[in-house]
Amino acid sequence: MVKRLHKLLPLFFGSILLAALNTVCLGQTTPKDTTINPSDGQILTDLISANKDAIFTDKAKFTFRVKNKTHEEQVGSVKYQVTTETGKELHTDSVKVKIAVNATEDYTFVIPESAPGFYKLNFMIYVTDTQDTTRRAFGIRPDEIKSSHKKPGDFDAFWQTAKQELAKVKPNFKVTPMPKLDTKKSKVYLVEMQSLDTMTIRAWMTIPITNNKHKKFAVLLDLPGYQVDLDPITGDDPDVVLITLNVRGQGNSRGPIDTRHDEFIVHHIEDKNQYVMRGVVMDCLRAMDFIWSRPDFDHNRIFVKGGSMGAYLALATASLDKRVNLCSAQSPILCDIRNLQGEVEFPWRSIDTYLKTQPGLTMDRILDNLDYFDGKNFAPNVTCNTIMSIGLVDNYAPPNNEYAVYNSLNVNKHIMIFKDLAHDASPLYVKFEDAWMHDEFGLY
Repeated sequence: MVKRLHKLLPLFFGSILLAALNTVCLGQTTPKDTTINPSDGQILTDLISANKDAIFTDKAKFTFRVKNKTHEEQVGSVKYQVTTETGKELHTDSVKVKIAVNATEDYTFVIPESAPGFYKLNFMIYVTDTQDTTRRAFGIRPDEIKSSHKKPGDFDAFWQTAKQELAKVKPNFKVTPMPKLDTKKSKVYLVEMQSLDTMTIRAWMTIPITNNKHKKFAVLLDLPGYQVDLDPITGDDPDVVLITLNVRGQGNSRGPIDTRHDEFIVHHIEDKNQYVMRGVVMDCLRAMDFIWSRPDFDHNRIFVKGGSMGAYLALATASLDKRVNLCSAQSPILCDIRNLQGEVEFPWRSIDTYLKTQPGLTMDRILDNLDYFDGKNFAPNVTCNTIMSIGLVDNYAPPNNEYAVYNSLNVNKHIMIFKDLAHDASPLYVKFEDAWMHDEFGLY
């Protein structure tokens, strides 16, 4: 049970301002105000799932609601189409419709049962004044989803070797005050450290100001999305240190790796021992080393989180480093990688382009290497409490792949499903995540 919702950083949303237009009728002594309804002249549609998360145990059920705000009767049809994530059609049906002026009609469809998994759903309306498509998705018994691809037999040994190599690199932690970034309640620092391959990586650290010389702070380690430059986070929480890490090749940690946006994911992808993501994951573990080097940090209250690539890195870090106490992964990418082919453009467009420049390199070799970096292969080794979120219309992290990871977690876990969300952050999840951390760490 959530005991409180902690104050969050502001989230900014766009807003629409509707201006009321007043008309004056000639010949009247008192002007008559008339508000023009912006929906007049339109066909309005809404797709309603019989389950709030669009998750079903057998047959899926949806109601397609149509409002006729035009000035004439609408005649035509309503149709649905169900496909796999790769676009193969499974089910379709349609009904003829006749909708009177100002009428609202509901058309309910029961979709035949499919195998466990997630499916794309299109509802199409073809009537007198409009043709439109509503795109959604739904799931059937997702708790039964399992990947059809096994992790390499030497997966754990591969990462143990990487950790041993990291341990041989002296971290040379350097902390520099950044007084121009300070607030009334916190101080900001630039953190520099040496990671795998003696590469310098950087992070931002925000520490609450306190008069308690013996205070030990909980730590939130925020990991970056793909090619995202993380800045310092400043807040007013007196109990939590905020650290944002820029891994190699990103933000102020670019250094010798300074690729174009689409080229980062394929940097040395032909060699699993040199692949950029091997170093990136080790950068996250080096950040954990820094946290443990600080006597003013509570080493029993370390929360690692991120979205997209940051979510993937949070899972990988929690898997490889048992010093992580809580993990949050919001729409992690690179999950069940072999099954991503045909479903998403990223990272396949970059891989296909790279293949054309590397004579002798094959897709099979790349896939064999990527098996060592698959989020689903990290998941079974996570030992801390973990939460996840997914969007059912995510075009970077499809729900089938996300559940292959979630179902592989053998810990206390929770997942939040957003049926209409793509690869975006949900404010509801952000609030839940923050409250969950405070509850788990007993910070009230």
